[in-house]
Amino acid sequence: MDHPTVENSDLVKNSVLYREFLAEREEILIHKWIESEKAGHDIGFERALLDWIVKHRSAWRENRRRDFQQPH
Repeated sequence: MDHPTVENSDLVKNSVLYREFLAEREEILIHKWIESEKAGHDIGFERALLDWIVKHRSAWRENRRRDFQQPH
């Protein structure tokens, strides 16, 4: 089994998959904050995650896909 190295760590951090994971996680955390404010208490990450997936993930991914396809 490969042991983590600086090279492997940089490779992962610079990968598109990891950057997409971080972007999606940030959206979930924003959603968690907004929904917690509405509820008047912390709704927790799992509830926010499931709610965001059901209500927002498809549109978010479609917008990301469109943004990456447009010439910059």
